[in-house]
Amino acid sequence: MTPNEFSVDDVRRPDEAWAWAVGLTVLLTAARLVAIRLSPLQLYPDEAQYWLWSRHLDFGYFTKPPLVAWLIRATTLFNSAEPLVRLSSPLLHGAAGICLYRAARRLYDSRTALFGLLVYGLTPAVQLGAFVMSTDTPLVACLAAALWAYAALTSEATRRRWIPGAWLGLMLGLAFLAKYAALYAAIGVAAHAALDRDARKAWTPGALAAAFGAFALMAAPNLIWNAAHRLAAFGHLTQEAAWGARKGGIGEALAFLGSQFGVFGPIPFAVLIGGAIWLAARRRLHRSDLLLVCWAAPALLIVLGQAFMAGAKANWAAASFAPGSILVAAWMLRWGRPRVLIFVLASHALLALGGLAVVLAPPLADRIGLSVALRGVRGGREATELLIGEAKAQQLAGPLTAVAIDERELFNIVAYYGRDYFGQGGPPLKAWLAGAYPQNQAELAAPLTPADGARVLAVSRDGVHTPAMRAQFQSAGETEIGQIWLGHGQRVRMEMFVGQTFRGPVKR
Repeated sequence: MTPNEFSVDDVRRPDEAWAWAVGLTVLLTAARLVAIRLSPLQLYPDEAQYWLWSRHLDFGYFTKPPLVAWLIRATTLFNSAEPLVRLSSPLLHGAAGICLYRAARRLYDSRTALFGLLVYGLTPAVQLGAFVMSTDTPLVACLAAALWAYAALTSEATRRRWIPGAWLGLMLGLAFLAKYAALYAAIGVAAHAALDRDARKAWTPGALAAAFGAFALMAAPNLIWNAAHRLAAFGHLTQEAAWGARKGGIGEALAFLGSQFGVFGPIPFAVLIGGAIWLAARRRLHRSDLLLVCWAAPALLIVLGQAFMAGAKANWAAASFAPGSILVAAWMLRWGRPRVLIFVLASHALLALGGLAVVLAPPLADRIGLSVALRGVRGGREATELLIGEAKAQQLAGPLTAVAIDERELFNIVAYYGRDYFGQGGPPLKAWLAGAYPQNQAELAAPLTPADGARVLAVSRDGVHTPAMRAQFQSAGETEIGQIWLGHGQRVRMEMFVGQTFRGPVKR
């Protein structure tokens, strides 16, 4: 049987590997659900931001597509506690693993599929991602489902190709609504069609129409939203790329590659990169290998180029996780290295247990010198309580018409942990704009204006904008300083004052 052949008997025959795949996925997902339920860690600022978006559902937001907000809204219909904000993350990673298994089963065999699922499930980045809610989680899950559809589409035994074609377009469209990095997969599909004649034959007119139609149907609402909002989210992408604004170079490119050894695992990433280069150079890529390389390579190569131009973040190549995991398992098994693969999985499992321990008992991070890693998930509730206490104290001297914060992350955290106070009997929470135009969703949706500015409690994180904020009021009281200590030299510092009659930016 060739790698892409498919037999109905294989589906009807009891599949022990499939039973293991489902069982291990359920076990791992259950452990992660218990961990996020019991963990004392607070939301990090981006999670709070996505929760805030979920209170005002739309087809797009200033920096991202809408799917992450929709998912959070679905899990927080009756309660907005931290575990419910994060609930869909472990579930989506579990679903991604199952889709990855089915794709690998189409392309190789059950043994490779099971090991590919385990490589993915125990990848360091996935271990971390399963405990927080980010745009990468639905992106990877949708791309894994799209990969399964594409494996079915290019299978020699598939007859009604429009069905997997429609499923592929649907999943790529959902991935697009999660993160625009979904386009890496579309590039991969085009590259595979260019390099593989049989892949081109799979694209019958019906399959092509179904794929494009389904993708357009899913992506259209966000495209229309962007058109109506001056391409806000797309404009943010150019700001993130920052070509010409930040320094790149060989050092940044090497730093990005080094980060991939951390997020994907040292041995798996070495196998992925080394195997792709070696097999491609010797023209020994199997047809299934070529398909997966085409899906994994665009994210890595394009982000590597971005890193060279202006730097890049480690998670920007997350689209390569699912196809890369299958390739690592397939090559290590083909090269007769199952023991090395088992060693990798065992070491990653130990790392997962360590991460689980830190999630459940954060003081362990302090003891091993990883306090900085938890900075973003500590102190938010305490900082909000301090700010609310100051607002209540100031209201004794007269009503506040707003509380204005100058920094996006602090705004989002305070909006989440102060959700039962601000606008619910307390003054509304507003974002102070440092420039002439909004730079984030908070500044776009809730800017401080003269209409809100009769008497405002103005808050500047670390005092960065205190002088500029004071200059925009007709009068301003004394500055108060509040600090929340996070331990081991980490703190949240806020400068606060009451401003009277907000006038907006001073015209020169």
